[in-house]
Amino acid sequence: MPRPQSRIILVGAFYRQRAKMLAFSYRVSRVASSPIPLGTFAKHLPTFIPTTLNPNRPNPKTLTTASVVNTPHFQTLTHPQKQQIHLFVDALLQWNQKMNLTAVREESEIMERHVEDSLALIPPIQSSYLSHCGASCDEIRLVDVGTGAGLPGLILAIACPGWKVTLLESISKRCVFLEHAVDLTGLSNVQVVRERAENLGQNLAFREVFDVSVARAVAELRILAEYCLPLVRVGGLFVAAKGHDPLEEVRRAERAIHLMGASVLQMYSGMPSYFCFI
Repeated sequence: MPRPQSRIILVGAFYRQRAKMLAFSYRVSRVASSPIPLGTFAKHLPTFIPTTLNPNRPNPKTLTTASVVNTPHFQTLTHPQKQQIHLFVDALLQWNQKMNLTAVREESEIMERHVEDSLALIPPIQSSYLSHCGASCDEIRLVDVGTGAGLPGLILAIACPGWKVTLLESISKRCVFLEHAVDLTGLSNVQVVRERAENLGQNLAFREVFDVSVARAVAELRILAEYCLPLVRVGGLFVAAKGHDPLEEVRRAERAIHLMGASVLQMYSGMPSYFCFI
């Protein structure tokens, strides 16, 4: 009997200034995947920690930013969720002075381009999940592959507290920041894993256990499929982000996608980026 097909959603990109592309090397190897201990890379912590990084602080520095930028999805969140996001943005701006987390330096741009675009993923994920997976969206298990600064995974975890989110990142310094951000925001539904995606897909503790896999445009879709599909359960969804019309890239990737037991679902364009559902 042929393996039932997984589902892929390809969602057009929000991250036009994504950092360096991950080199692809698909190989089977032993995986030692675990949340990274915060103290391991303490030397990379910022030398000064402002009071805005205190999770008990009632008014984060960026609290008023969203009122002056275009953030309709952000405005639908509860007050505690908004506070969590502002604490995250404060930390991101602070740590970005010491390490390369994002090319965006202004808080208004982070709110509008990173936070808002991350939140914009939720409605299409929920719609496609209900349509193609036939299950409730309340307790989705999601992995953000190559999460970088935690975008979009950490934002999704704040907005959807019932989701179980794994932030997958191979660079140790970024994992230190992610652990700090999770602790700062008080999230209990997030796990940070330091590993390469091609290795994690060979680990039985992670292989085919996620309902949804999310990835930015870090590589060609045919390569992203080999990164992400091994992590997605049969009948799950794969979400990729692209900063250009992906029709030609989808065409080039179709054979690889089908060989891995997946199928193209849908494609469309939306605010302000290209959206494709596969």
